[in-house]
Amino acid sequence: MGGSGYVGAELLRLLAGHPEIEVVSVTAGANVGGSVAALYPSLAPAYPHLEYEAFDPGALDGIDVAFLALPHGESQRLVPDLIGRVDHVVDLAADFRLSAERYEEWYGEPHAAPELIGSFAYGLPELFRSHLAPESHVAAPGCYPTAAALALAPLLAGAVVEPSGIVVDAMSGTSGAGRRPVAEQLFAEVNDDVVAYGLLTHRHTGEIEHALEHVHGRPVQVLFTPHLVPMARGILATCHARPAVSDLTSGRLLDLYREYYAHEPFVVVHERSPRTKSTFGSNACHVTVRYDARTDSVLALAAIDNLVKGAAGQAIQSLNLVLDLPETTGLPTLGIMP
Repeated sequence: MGGSGYVGAELLRLLAGHPEIEVVSVTAGANVGGSVAALYPSLAPAYPHLEYEAFDPGALDGIDVAFLALPHGESQRLVPDLIGRVDHVVDLAADFRLSAERYEEWYGEPHAAPELIGSFAYGLPELFRSHLAPESHVAAPGCYPTAAALALAPLLAGAVVEPSGIVVDAMSGTSGAGRRPVAEQLFAEVNDDVVAYGLLTHRHTGEIEHALEHVHGRPVQVLFTPHLVPMARGILATCHARPAVSDLTSGRLLDLYREYYAHEPFVVVHERSPRTKSTFGSNACHVTVRYDARTDSVLALAAIDNLVKGAAGQAIQSLNLVLDLPETTGLPTLGIMP
């Protein structure tokens, strides 16, 4: 559902190579009757005859999985009609990621289906794997929270840094804003420009804190500032925190990260600074960490492809766990270079 946007198209691309999932229907309100191949010629070899349909919950009876790649606020109004018709709902919007109270705090409106939030597991497997059970629906995390949480999780899990005063500055490509044409996303507007937005109030702040509180076990406070940069894909999160322990070195922190992510197939710990280009088209997250003795501060960085690990790939990764499939099924770990 919502298959004509960038995330929907990325879901179709990845699912075309998934050996256990067959796409049988795709909906898109603004493109009903049009073909997937016409809108996205890159998908034509896999979907030469697939057309966008109107949403009809009755037509979904017996479907195993419904992916919802819709703007925030829409899923919570549709999910009540899907529960019981489909076995698993995988929502890529923000609607079921947070508690009803936290959702209202950050999104400025009451949740339309608060009774269903508990049916959804937060789909960040590296931090919430035990929650992804066969009876779960999946709330796939946002792209910024994925990068920030994976950059900082080992530090908070080990209580190595203070849980307050954390600063996250993250840069994203324009695909994160979706496919709908708006003036601010035009080439002439974004080219040769970098701009910060959502100052102090960006909605993903609450989600970053939610993920880090899960690993830390106590409240976490983050100052998050997103930036739009002139590239199509990718997120680089640069995170700063104050040490809570003494005798830190960059080597000790890198060892902590290697141990924390030792069994994670999609997290790569680097000594060098991660590049968004290294993750292009893959479900990988590249991270590194440093301790600066001069300022007594910890620096952590993460790079992801916002459409894959930040959206469609992570949704499939989480679903694989719910379906008791190998976690890496159908997902690329290698980026595209150059």
